[in-house]
Amino acid sequence: MENPTSVGPRERARAELVEAQLEALYQVSRVLSRSLDLRETLQAVLEVLHEHADMHSGMVALRDPVRRETIVRALYGQSPANEVAYRPGEGIVGEILNHAEPLIVRRISEEPRFLDRLGLYDPDLPFIGVPINGPGEQDPPVGVLAAQPAADEGALLAERSRFMQMVANLVAQTVRLATEVDREQAAIVDERDRLRREVQESYGFENVIGRTPAIRRVFEQVRRVAQWSTTVLLRGESGTGKELLANAIHYNSPRADAPFVKLNCAALPDSLLESELFGHEKGAFTGAVQSRVGRFEQADGGTIFLDEMGEISPAFQAKLLRVLQEGEFERVGSTRTRRVDVRVLAATNRDLEAAVAAGEFREDLYYRLNVMTITMPALRERLEDIPELVRFLVGRIASNQERALEISDDAIRTLMRYHWPGNVRELENALERAAIMSEDGRIDQEAVILAGIPEDGSPAVEGGVLPAGPAAPDPNDPNLDERERVIAALERTGWVQAKAARLLGMTPRQIAYRIKTLDIPVKSL
Repeated sequence: MENPTSVGPRERARAELVEAQLEALYQVSRVLSRSLDLRETLQAVLEVLHEHADMHSGMVALRDPVRRETIVRALYGQSPANEVAYRPGEGIVGEILNHAEPLIVRRISEEPRFLDRLGLYDPDLPFIGVPINGPGEQDPPVGVLAAQPAADEGALLAERSRFMQMVANLVAQTVRLATEVDREQAAIVDERDRLRREVQESYGFENVIGRTPAIRRVFEQVRRVAQWSTTVLLRGESGTGKELLANAIHYNSPRADAPFVKLNCAALPDSLLESELFGHEKGAFTGAVQSRVGRFEQADGGTIFLDEMGEISPAFQAKLLRVLQEGEFERVGSTRTRRVDVRVLAATNRDLEAAVAAGEFREDLYYRLNVMTITMPALRERLEDIPELVRFLVGRIASNQERALEISDDAIRTLMRYHWPGNVRELENALERAAIMSEDGRIDQEAVILAGIPEDGSPAVEGGVLPAGPAAPDPNDPNLDERERVIAALERTGWVQAKAARLLGMTPRQIAYRIKTLDIPVKSL
């Protein structure tokens, strides 16, 4: 058995070096698991090499595939004052990358390929540089890891070179992961910007079709109000395009990059509406198994669009007034007051002045909403827009059906004679039905009539206002079955479910359920 005291200084130095390197590898592994910030991680690795492995003036240079250069990305203890880059094959870095092999220089001042661009290295000490390998065996290195041992004598350069290769292999995994994350983030940003451009194009002012004075006046109001955070009340009959205006206002405003959240207030009872708008805490009520963020919090910094605003109950109006006035609210089941910065766009087809007079709508809430009012004209008030509007809608239907569609002049004349109680929504649905009836892709007068538009529709009267069409049956007629009652209510209200529900004494959810169970075609809407 060998006497421990007979171990020479070199063996002791080697044993101490191995122990230090094991500790350094452990510390490097911890560093690499902490962060995806590549520069921060590389700096920390070089610090470990300096403090635990006696490898100083560490440097990491990585290939830039776009610029076709190798750029210094990290230096121990500092950042390069100016970007330092090496062309392919240039200097020691280029040599290591070309041969994909470690390079040991015993005295760096004697190496003619050493360029000393960093001004860090002691010319009398050795230098070790190793490649950071690519993902595959045949792939070229992605970079170089280099450092200087503290002293030449007893430096054990071969052992230090193997240690540096182990560190470089660990670093390579992090470099590949960070590169992949950067690539995916860049793809996400590109996709986000593309979708944002598409959305802004889809909701630009040019997508609100019309040339009549009434609609041009609306365009001008929207352009002016879009640049401010003013509360806007959008008024007009159902189906005139109030939501389209809300989109145009948001996506042409300074808040266009922030969230745009929408909610139909008539679709939910008060108990659910409060949770939907303000959110709730876990256990606030039966079924609240986890906390939920409300629509106002989702829209913080952006815009919230409250459709069918006139349908909320007086009890809930008081709760809504506070958040509109102060920007404050509490989640259901919470006492913590939350603040939000939200622009409010509201829409209604009700006569709010009459509702205020009847005590059905709070006067203070009415004045809070009625800061800037934009009224969307009914389709019958802008008959001259129908040809342009029809061609735009036919183009959109053709895109959805993935086929070519055209519409004849006699079909357009028939459409212009109709009174359109459901406005643009009814026109779009009629055109979609007519497209379905048209096998060859040409929507003619016959297809329009088959879609439910009478050939002898009510003619326009002086001033461009059309009288109402034939009245639908009374929804409360006892001779009608349930399906006929629901259809009659929908026809009387221009196929607006919230209005039809009030006519029948139902909630919007109840009438939606009956439309589904009674198999009332959605195409009729």
